Amino acid sequence: MLSRTANQTTNRREPAMPSPKILVVDDDADIVRALRLRLRASNYEVVSAGDGYAAITSAQKERPDLIILDLGLPAGDGFVVLDRLRKADLLSSTPVIVLTSQDPRTTEERALKAGATAFFQKPANNHDLLNTIWGSLNPGGA
Repeated sequence: MLSRTANQTTNRREPAMPSPKILVVDDDADIVRALRLRLRASNYEVVSAGDGYAAITSAQKERPDLIILDLGLPAGDGFVVLDRLRKADLLSSTPVIVLTSQDPRTTEERALKAGATAFFQKPANNHDLLNTIWGSLNPGGA
C-alpha cells in the first residue's frame, strides 16, 4: 500500500483565470478574422459582430471586457453604437477602442469625446494595439 507524504504533489489543478472577452465589431470579415487570430494568440476570448445592431445585441448578451469598434458600419454607424454603449448601465464603463479606416482628422477627436478609450486608424500596428488592449484591461498595471 502506498502512502502519501505532505511533500508529494496531487493531481489537482488550480482553476484557470478566465480569459478576457473582447467583442470585435467590424463588417469586414477579413479584419475580424485577422483580429481574432491575433487576439486568440494573446489568450483573449473573441466574439464578433458585423453591424451596429448586432454590436449592441452582442455587447448586451456577451458582456465583453473590451470592445474593438469600427466606425463605418451598416445598421447603425460606430458613433451610434458608441453612444448607446455609453448610455447602457451595464456597458457604460466597458473600454472601447475605435479601429477604423475613416480619416482621423475628422473622427478621432469626436470618437474620444464620445467615450472611446483609444483610437487607431487601419491598418493598426499590432504591437501598439495589443499594448493598448492590455493597458485598457489592466488600468493599474497589474
